[in-house]
Amino acid sequence: MTEKIKEQILAIRDTGLTNMFDIHAVQRLAYEREFYELVMFIEEHRKEYVRFIIYGDE
Repeated sequence: MTEKIKEQILAIRDTGLTNMFDIHAVQRLAYEREFYELVMFIEEHRKEYVRFIIYGDE
């Protein structure tokens, strides 16, 4: 996971618009903000995304 992906995850979290475990909502918000890297990362590395949300690490 790159720093850019981490920053995008945190930016979505900071909006407070969705539960971060609602993967589809996170992807929609990321797409709306042109965080295309995050949209693809979640598709390809879902377990790593969830681990980051739960533990704050990779």
